[in-house]
Amino acid sequence: MSLLRSLRLCLVARTGSHQAGALLLRRAQPGHAFGAAPRPSSSAARKDLLMQLRRRTGYPFVHCRTALEACGGDLGQAEIWLHQHAQKEGWSRTAKLQGRKTKEGLIGLLREGSTAVLVEVNCETDFVSRNLKFQQLVEQVALGTMLHCQSLDSQRSTYSKGFLNSSELSGLPAGPDRGGSLRDHLALAIGKLGENMILRRAAWVQAPSGFYVGSYVHGAELSPSLHNLALGKYGALVVCETAQRQADLEDVGRRLGQHVVGMAPLSVGSLDDEPGGEAETKMLAQPYLLDPSITLGQYVQPRGVSVVDFVRFECGEGEEAAEAQ
Repeated sequence: MSLLRSLRLCLVARTGSHQAGALLLRRAQPGHAFGAAPRPSSSAARKDLLMQLRRRTGYPFVHCRTALEACGGDLGQAEIWLHQHAQKEGWSRTAKLQGRKTKEGLIGLLREGSTAVLVEVNCETDFVSRNLKFQQLVEQVALGTMLHCQSLDSQRSTYSKGFLNSSELSGLPAGPDRGGSLRDHLALAIGKLGENMILRRAAWVQAPSGFYVGSYVHGAELSPSLHNLALGKYGALVVCETAQRQADLEDVGRRLGQHVVGMAPLSVGSLDDEPGGEAETKMLAQPYLLDPSITLGQYVQPRGVSVVDFVRFECGEGEEAAEAQ
């Protein structure tokens, strides 16, 4: 059974239930590299400070102790010291790990008002993709993409859509409350987690009045710290045109997103297209995922919406596919 067919069956089964900074005041003495063994215990590295620094940064105790000693017990400076050294190590690891395959990772879907973004961040193993620090990186990438999208001219009478490749995405600012670029935060995550990672791509859609963006993430889990960010392995945005806002529009949009994820169309097509089989690539002519006795076009037509565009991301499908889009 093919991957898409398995995914379609899974989707149908699930549908019944809706779902730097400041300069350092003190410098580390020679020998205090990021991974170097700490000096013997001192009053500057009292247990309470050590525990606080560990909770605030998540770095190993040995590195926290080194940072406190290097900074004379100043908690704030020790945190800066840790991030700087971790970032240096991250850049070093990035160079060493470059070229290693990154087929795992997560798709992130973030919605805010009439704007929706999809991002893909890849890593080497599924184990790391489930790590909180990796998920926080995906969150930061989604926020950076959203800020970029919102900074663009949005005075349009129709919807707008855009894509960012890996290089463009990596160069975005991390946000008003985070210094540096997304590339810097990627290096920091690599330094912490020790795997090759890539900010693969991003897409965004803005919909003015008269349009609606449906969305779906397969196997979605909510971000631990951002309630409107969903994480998963597949994601879709579907742009609909509608004369008036309907009560069930969100549900219709979610079902259209499910169809795009499960059936992987290549184009929207037309309501005039002849119904096709499972090999059909035009969305409106495909058998409707949740009721194959009708086409997707036959599902949307009586609901007062017109499908005009869509975006589909599949985690790990490759940078070549992202560039082709």
